[in-house]
Amino acid sequence: MREAFHDSLNHISDQLVEMTRLAGSAMTRATTALLDADLALAEGVIDGDARIDEGRDRLEDQAIEILARQQPVATDLRMVVTAMHMAASLERMGDLAAHVAKVARLRYPLSAVPAEMRGLIVEADQVAARLVIKAGSIIAAKDVTGAEQLNADDDQMDHLHKEVFRILAADGWSHGVETAVDITLLARYYERFADHAVSVARNVEYLVTGVWHSRRPYADVE
Repeated sequence: MREAFHDSLNHISDQLVEMTRLAGSAMTRATTALLDADLALAEGVIDGDARIDEGRDRLEDQAIEILARQQPVATDLRMVVTAMHMAASLERMGDLAAHVAKVARLRYPLSAVPAEMRGLIVEADQVAARLVIKAGSIIAAKDVTGAEQLNADDDQMDHLHKEVFRILAADGWSHGVETAVDITLLARYYERFADHAVSVARNVEYLVTGVWHSRRPYADVE
């Protein structure tokens, strides 16, 4: 009976890791669609978001069943509760990737990103990819040290976010209000994607230690 219970907990962990893979792939493909004005790829990301939503729903159903049937305590209880929080963050990461793809679709056949901003968008995508890959590894290994380091990695995304606004506020901006709005939204999507990866890491810290160590409360992540 206990072996089946722990198999269920391990399956939840595996599902979370798979959700990190799906969210990371979605953001990478959304960025390609954005920069290349690839409508088919953008549509694929938007349609594929349902798979991440379904993953969250399955995990939550399984977690609720475990709570009802097994009444877990201590670390096992934290595993179930934090898994639901992490699934919510990962589902939101999928939504944010879909938002990027929707900007690509909205501006098709043009690219929404001016030439001088492309490097920043590429870098934001690279940072997002690193963060979500690390989040998956942290979940799989219950890696508290890695979770603490992820907070520092997120500083790179915060720096990029500020750099976008510095460029938009400069006198030399010549692409109009519509493009400025697009870039502002895109910068926000990448920043929130990274924040949700950090939220996942914070939940792993709590799962392992039973204490919130992180610099930002969970409620800061939307």
